[in-house]
Amino acid sequence: MGGRISFASNGGRCEGYLALPQSGSGPALIVIQEWWGLVGHITNVADRFAQAGFVVLAPDLYHGVTTQEPDEAKKLLMDLAIDKAALDIAGAAKYLSDRKDVVGKGVGVIGFCMGGSLALWSATLSPEIVATVGFYPGQPWSRMSPIWENYSGKHAIIHCSEHDGTSAAPGIQEALKAIRSAGGSAEAYDYPGTKHAFFNDERTEVYDTVASVQAWERTLAFFNAHIS
Repeated sequence: MGGRISFASNGGRCEGYLALPQSGSGPALIVIQEWWGLVGHITNVADRFAQAGFVVLAPDLYHGVTTQEPDEAKKLLMDLAIDKAALDIAGAAKYLSDRKDVVGKGVGVIGFCMGGSLALWSATLSPEIVATVGFYPGQPWSRMSPIWENYSGKHAIIHCSEHDGTSAAPGIQEALKAIRSAGGSAEAYDYPGTKHAFFNDERTEVYDTVASVQAWERTLAFFNAHIS
């Protein structure tokens, strides 16, 4: 359904995976990778959202590098240039906003693990981004220094695994309080008995079918309410 593209990234270029809805138009959505890179699971998620009616772009924040090894993934995450990632995400939002097949009230962003934190951060980076969903975000906010005040009038939800400490985890609570204090809306959902990365159906050791279905339905309802 989708394919690789290149788009402008604030003076540079970034690659990504673009998936289009069968209807020919739809709201804009960015999908942000886990620490493995732009692997098949992420492009499959992009395709699922396109099938649900969205124009979807998954930017390649590692610029061609992927891995299946946890140690290498950890190194890629630690080596990720946050300032460049910010430009790539903002560039993706600008690219989608300028497309003629995009309709709706703004750009949505969803991310997983590392990408969950980046997704929540993204609404502080770009005026085009108005709704974000973070699955089990775990990166410390100090690395990104988000300007939470930019969430005024915007919306976020966070899907939390039990393994990561549920919505009671300090980082989750910090984000919820900061977004609400800025005048945005923020909700967190807990999924009892789940492990980190429970939505990744390519990792059978952590995948949870019931939680994934529930989180998917909540996410679709959220984006349909805020960017459609």
